[in-house]
Amino acid sequence: MRWALVKVCLAVTAMVVIAFAVPLGLVIREMASDRAFSDAERQAAMIAPALSITTDREELTRAVLSTEPGDRGRLAVHVPAPEKAADGTEGEALDIGTRRASPKDVATVGKAGRASITEVTDGFALLQPTALSTGDIAVVEVFVPEGEVSNGVATAWLILAGVGVALIVGSVAVADRLGVRMVQPAQRLAGAAHDLGEGRLGTRVPEEGPTELRSAAVAFNSMADQVVQLLANERELAADLSHRLRTPLTVLRLNAASLGEGPAADQTRAAVEQLEHEVDTIIRTAREQRPQTQGVQTGVGAGCDASEVIRERMGFWSALAEDEGREVRLAGVDRTVRIPVARPELAAALDALLGNVFRHTPEGTAFAVDVHHSGDAVIVLVSDAGPGITDPEAALARGTTNPGTVGSTGLGLDIVRRVAESTGGDLRIGRSVLGGTEVRIWIGLHGTSPDRGRRGHGRRVARRFGRPRRKEPRTTAGPATSGPS
Repeated sequence: MRWALVKVCLAVTAMVVIAFAVPLGLVIREMASDRAFSDAERQAAMIAPALSITTDREELTRAVLSTEPGDRGRLAVHVPAPEKAADGTEGEALDIGTRRASPKDVATVGKAGRASITEVTDGFALLQPTALSTGDIAVVEVFVPEGEVSNGVATAWLILAGVGVALIVGSVAVADRLGVRMVQPAQRLAGAAHDLGEGRLGTRVPEEGPTELRSAAVAFNSMADQVVQLLANERELAADLSHRLRTPLTVLRLNAASLGEGPAADQTRAAVEQLEHEVDTIIRTAREQRPQTQGVQTGVGAGCDASEVIRERMGFWSALAEDEGREVRLAGVDRTVRIPVARPELAAALDALLGNVFRHTPEGTAFAVDVHHSGDAVIVLVSDAGPGITDPEAALARGTTNPGTVGSTGLGLDIVRRVAESTGGDLRIGRSVLGGTEVRIWIGLHGTSPDRGRRGHGRRVARRFGRPRRKEPRTTAGPATSGPS
């Protein structure tokens, strides 16, 4: 496309230059010729007064030599012989100066009485008829060298040629720049479309070039962002749905542990373990392939009553806690607390945290859930009396990018973190007053971060529970320090 544009511009410019330069060159040549012969006519007119007065040879010779062309040998006067006098004598024809035109041409001009230009050696001769006092016609011959007829023509033609070449070169350069400005954005757009088709989802196009190509680049980038977001939503959904299977799997595993010994019990426990392994594989695969996205898409108008959701999920987990001898405390759910989080998202986040308690603390370990409304934010505290997390920052890092822990996919805390960050809040892990882990979820009500000055509230609320009783862990309990999922 670039070279096609250059060729078109070159052809058009060359045609324009030829169309103007050739006629202009011809006009310049004609003007130079007219100027030379006009000067010759003026020089011929200089001798006319002398011819009108006398035809004496000496007088005319002095008159011819007194002029510039006569002095340079370019002026000649041809006076015809007069008719016979009354006494019968014949006059003599006079030829003064250097003759170059043929006698025939001179005679023809004398008879016709009209000026004529005839070609002679090394130039041209202007033959100008002039009337004498006797009534005869004399012919004044002015020699015009060939160099004067074309004087300045070659220089003018060279200037025209230079201007034409400069115009052609300039037009080619401009066309090349225009072609680059048009072609490069189009090439980048085509290359980005190919890269996106190859699966490189981070490909974007600089919004440069002509207006049309800028609009195409904006549309392409918007499309790429939508593709990435759709894929991210799809993979997040697959990971979240798979992670939600871990809640009933935890119940199955714990129930299978109470079946005792025997082939059927061993097969049941092996099947549950295999199922957990497959679910973990699905979650890890989805997390490794998902593009990075910004938070959870809760949708316009999405929200729920946090107290109602927490009471419902605690009712589910309380039955399992009773079987394991865990003391459960719940506070702050006696009134409606609206938050900008979809009900399934909050339920999934709470199940992830409570599942971690059951999975990573010994049986009999107490835990508590507290909800506090602080005006511009809602704080959900999940505390336990387990051994705690030795490195909270590493646990949060695993929840974001690097699971790497046996029995943990790293998605549980990631789900909770994204729920909090989607509202402008955050997720923090600390030491609870119960002696174990405290997971603190800050949920912003207006899309802004809550006041960090209220961090001590979680510890004050947890003190109301006191220290729960502890029971010796059973052999069926999972590893106590494997870390949160």
